[in-house]
Formats: sequence, structure tokens, C-alpha cells
Amino acid sequence: MRLEESECNKVLLPNRILNRVDQRLEHTEFDSSEAYITYVLEEVLYRVEENAGTDSGNTVAEEDVKNRLQSLGYLDE
Repeated sequence: MRLEESECNKVLLPNRILNRVDQRLEHTEFDSSEAYITYVLEEVLYRVEENAGTDSGNTVAEEDVKNRLQSLGYLDE
């Protein structure tokens, strides 16, 4: 899925994260790091919202989010 520039905003990410994304990109079917990052963020948000029950106002423990981001390789262990 290619996003139009008018649909996007810029986000600054640390080089260490972008380097890890680039390494993982080789082992995926994604055409760009932007597409891969978008997919990963959508997955994380979906799972956080699913666990939190977005309508109930529940929050997800910060530790759970950190653990999930670590398992995806976005945080150093």
C-alpha cells in the first residue's frame, strides 16, 4: 500500500531503529521501510487497543507495551 504524501506526516526515529528496520526489511515482502514501519505500528496499536478495549477507557500497562515493542525488535532488551 503506497500512501500519498498528503496523507502522511513526518516522524523522527533514531538511526538505530531505522537500521534495524532496514535489516528486517530484507526478510519481508515490504517494498519500503515506510510501509514496514506503518504495518508494525498498526499491528501494535491494534493489539494495544484490542487489549485495552478502546470504548471502556481501560489503559494498557506501560510494561506490556514495552514488552511488545521489545519482542518486535524496536527496543533494546
